[in-house]
Amino acid sequence: MNKLDFITEELVKLKEAGLLINIRTIEGPQGAWITVDGKKVFNLCSNNYLGFANNPHLKSAAQKAIEEYGVGPAAVRTIAGTTTLHKELERKLALFKGAESTISFQSGFCANLAVIPAIVREGDTVFSDELNHASIIDGCRLSKAKIVRYEHCNPADLQAKISDEKRGRRMLIITDGVFSMEGDIAPLPEIVRIAETFGAITMVDDAHGEGVLGRGGRGIADHFNLHGKVGIEVGTLSKAFSVVGGYIAGNKRLTEYLAQRGRPFLFSSAVTAADVAACIAAVDTLVASDALVRQLWENTVFYQEKMKQAGFNLGQTKTPITPVIIGDAKIAREFSQRLFDEGIFAQAIGYPTVPIGKARIRVMLSAAHGRDDLAWAAGRFEKIGKVLGIL
Repeated sequence: MNKLDFITEELVKLKEAGLLINIRTIEGPQGAWITVDGKKVFNLCSNNYLGFANNPHLKSAAQKAIEEYGVGPAAVRTIAGTTTLHKELERKLALFKGAESTISFQSGFCANLAVIPAIVREGDTVFSDELNHASIIDGCRLSKAKIVRYEHCNPADLQAKISDEKRGRRMLIITDGVFSMEGDIAPLPEIVRIAETFGAITMVDDAHGEGVLGRGGRGIADHFNLHGKVGIEVGTLSKAFSVVGGYIAGNKRLTEYLAQRGRPFLFSSAVTAADVAACIAAVDTLVASDALVRQLWENTVFYQEKMKQAGFNLGQTKTPITPVIIGDAKIAREFSQRLFDEGIFAQAIGYPTVPIGKARIRVMLSAAHGRDDLAWAAGRFEKIGKVLGIL
């Protein structure tokens, strides 16, 4: 018997439960309209918040970087992989975020895997929002620190749990800034207050806040005017920036320490010059104008009002992330397929990404979307919702 035969059984179980993910294939660049599995569809499920994924300025910067630096770094950052472009990106990100310093990584996931085990270890305690991203969960597990989960966006529960905890060598409170499946915003001022009261370090993952919240998309700390109050800010360059990479912002001692102890920084090759140059171009664009951020929010208000008027449950979202709550995973997948048949690309999301019974179509809005297209899409949602008995 093949020792991997159990995989077949697991796949069957996933299919029967309606949880088998349908991985579709994109043909061409991301945009408001894209080609998926040979069909032209309206794109409502990428993280391309500001339309940067196919932006001519970003593409030109990437092409120029390839000519100057080649296609790959061929080394980790600490040996021969740090270029002038990496240093320029980190300098500009620090200015953009209002931080003393930043250090960049291969992804936001890698940034969390780097910083959490470097800050806490066995004998320490991490207080983590129960809906934090998988990369935070994995980083906490790697740290071997004690993990205490507190109720989602509930400062009272956090305070109760941190009060009950024996003082460890070090305490770290971690929260997403914007929660990727719910679209709600962490109560960061209250979290910072609790951290200061109990002598804990505050860490926020701003993956879905950059380019969305704050002045010109500077993120959640700027949104709440908490500059200098958050010890560790984690960011990604693959959402609103629409490229690839991640970073950590904080004081210079933090970034210097992570260059010595952040394992993804030490043991995985540097991000390519083309990607870094495109990220620099994205930062420059946001510094120059907030027009795309304003367009994103105008589209968000317009579309979400249409969906609420139709009677859909959008949960507690406060951002362009728009969860259309369906409940049953099989119905959510049928809804997604019917949308695709109608010319709309919006994927169903079920367990384990969201709890059982909370399956949804997660709509991701963008500054690249046109108002007429959004109105048409809301109409298709309403039509299908009535057919499936959701409305």
